[in-house]
Amino acid sequence: MERLTGGQAIVESLKREETQHVFGLIGSAGMEIFDALYDAPSIRFIGVRDERTGVHMADGYARAKGTPGVFLAGQNGPGATNLVTGLAQAHAAFSPVVALAGSLSSAHVYRDAFQEVDQQALFRPITKKTWTLTQTARIPEMMGEAFRTALSPRRGPVLLNLPRDLLADTADFDFASQSGMQFDGGFTASRASIDKAAALLRGAKSPLIVAGGGVKNGRHHAAVIALAERLNAPIVMSPGHGDAIPCTHPLYAGQMGPRGNVVASELARTADVILALGTRLGFNTTFYSFDNLNRSARIIQVENEATAIGRFFPVALGIFGEAGEVANDLVAALQGHEGSAAGDWVKTFAERRKAFLAQQDADAGPSADPLQPGFLFKTLRDVLPDDSVYTMDAGTLCLQATDKLRYVQPPALFTPLDFGLVGFSYACGLGAKLAMPDRTVVSLMGDGGFGMTASEIGTAVAHGINTVCVVMNNGCWGAEKAYQRDFFGERYIGADVPNPPYDQLAQLWGAEGFRVDRAADLAATIAAAVACGKPAVVDVKVDPNALYSFRRDSFKHRDKAA
Repeated sequence: MERLTGGQAIVESLKREETQHVFGLIGSAGMEIFDALYDAPSIRFIGVRDERTGVHMADGYARAKGTPGVFLAGQNGPGATNLVTGLAQAHAAFSPVVALAGSLSSAHVYRDAFQEVDQQALFRPITKKTWTLTQTARIPEMMGEAFRTALSPRRGPVLLNLPRDLLADTADFDFASQSGMQFDGGFTASRASIDKAAALLRGAKSPLIVAGGGVKNGRHHAAVIALAERLNAPIVMSPGHGDAIPCTHPLYAGQMGPRGNVVASELARTADVILALGTRLGFNTTFYSFDNLNRSARIIQVENEATAIGRFFPVALGIFGEAGEVANDLVAALQGHEGSAAGDWVKTFAERRKAFLAQQDADAGPSADPLQPGFLFKTLRDVLPDDSVYTMDAGTLCLQATDKLRYVQPPALFTPLDFGLVGFSYACGLGAKLAMPDRTVVSLMGDGGFGMTASEIGTAVAHGINTVCVVMNNGCWGAEKAYQRDFFGERYIGADVPNPPYDQLAQLWGAEGFRVDRAADLAATIAAAVACGKPAVVDVKVDPNALYSFRRDSFKHRDKAA
């Protein structure tokens, strides 16, 4: 038994969960915790400029490392409400973020006290679980519950409210009651399910594997590749998970669906048996439409969330299990199967994939001005090292980029996924870099999104987090301006964004700033930013007319008006 303050007990609990980094913003409601962190050299505190972007850092850290990212909001009320967007983003991405929020003193609740807001009700819809500490002595129990809940399938964010009086109180603590745990492995699929799946796959003439977040987040690429090779099946990825397997593998097809590439999308429209591994076949993958999936295909869906199986499309077989374990079981069950029946299918795919990549390079065009997005993406493919990790925002330029880059070492791509958030990428990249310090981390952002989060340059400089942020500067909110151009008669309002020179802003913060106005300077500048050994921002002037309407389906009613 140890007698500690509540704040000290929080930090001791973090130590017992082997927490190495805590992201946070100091505030009076959490001062007992911050003071205890001062005496905890094993935990590196990363002070941020805004709670929203701080949660994005914790989110990026969690996804990259595979362990919880911890964020500490030191102030109740506004300090806590600023967490909403970050936690909603983490919830959509199934990211194991543990958020700790300072809360009102217990005696002041329901008295319209200073900075009072119902934090319990506020966060419940956007977390796996939100609860409030009721007794100082229960801190080990509740902290263990927070980590266990965040990590248990399906992973996701949690929030624990910490009344400031309970952090100041002392108690005798028995940390043996802290029941946090790591989940290693998952569910074991039944032998009958594996045999049924193997039988369907043996008979396939055009088999396809769709790899989703369950493959990527579990680092199951080796098992999936072994299965694909046995089946002679191409592998397509759900959007945002183009790094589920290394892009250098000959069966890699890239991302499918409305935001994917034509080769991968055509595979999904024509396959006769589809093995969906760790994917919901959700919105970004299919738009919930058979336009993007063969209506006649027999679908085998493997998910660790039972309610996701068959939710959007009927399945021939649903398997409740972990993607990697099921893939390994299928490799064993398909012993002796050579996939020869799919020979023509995979040969045609390989030819189309080769032609697609060649056309992608050709479409990038020459080193000409104004600089085109395709030329930027090709330059990144050519210049950046194989260990590169990419983070991206939503928005038209980043959506174009996701299937045009090289993801050689999984995990290598972190996006807002279904939440479609602008202002995510740079902060996410800072968290990812702390989780993978030896990797090259490059964050792509539009100029509008970067303007939302540019203050975190100060965090990068203060803590020596050396990422490269490439700001694709077209002076507008590109997706919305494209819709105004294509469907609203070029009646522009609110679409143009005046920006400062972001390279100079970076330099004022103490980072390295680079500017590219000419396509001919791009490659050398990107290489210099990667090599500079400091936080770097590259402000790239991109053709403001290179806009693309991604959600044309949403504006079909405007076609005649346009």
